Amino acid sequence: MKQKLILIGAGGHSKSCIDVIESTELYEILGILDLPHLVGKSVCGYSVIGTDDDIPKYAQKGVLFFISIGQIVHATLRLQLYNKVLEADGSFATICAKTAHVSRYARIGENTIIMHNAVVNADVTIGNSCIINTFANIEHEVTIGNFCHVSTGAMINGGSNVGDFSFIGSQSVIAQAVTIPTHTIIGAGAVVLQTITSQGVYVGNPAKKIR
Repeated sequence: MKQKLILIGAGGHSKSCIDVIESTELYEILGILDLPHLVGKSVCGYSVIGTDDDIPKYAQKGVLFFISIGQIVHATLRLQLYNKVLEADGSFATICAKTAHVSRYARIGENTIIMHNAVVNADVTIGNSCIINTFANIEHEVTIGNFCHVSTGAMINGGSNVGDFSFIGSQSVIAQAVTIPTHTIIGAGAVVLQTITSQGVYVGNPAKKIR
């Protein structure tokens, strides 16, 4: 029997999430929660059936939740909604695309999604509420904190560590055994060759701090 699932967020990222969720054949999506003016809107055939004020109602029914709002740079809204589900004693799904490779030796947190054609290799630890986007490659023994987004085609090499609330941009490369601090942004295409010690925004090859 498929598990019943409510999505939170009806924007563009939700469409990609729906495609991944359907690929797993594990969940029945009951609908989406979003802002009041979006109630009745349809996303990929699924209706917006309420707002985040309805989270407690569905939590009481034992329905799983998944936050389908994207994370471009900051995770503030995702964190607020995550905490709202926890306050309602709700539970989260963890989503892994059928086309992704996730090692059986990897550990994946709740409300995290591994999207199409991503690779998560052995002894990787990924925290809660992360987005591992299409074609991202997470190599052996990498640790990724909570509320991180590893964007499309990014490469994180073995033994590296990404701190909570960090964003790794599309096609960026993190060299082996590099640490990225919390609340740090690595721009698209950046190449990080050594550990970063201060939070900020880093771009270029080799990556340099711009703010």
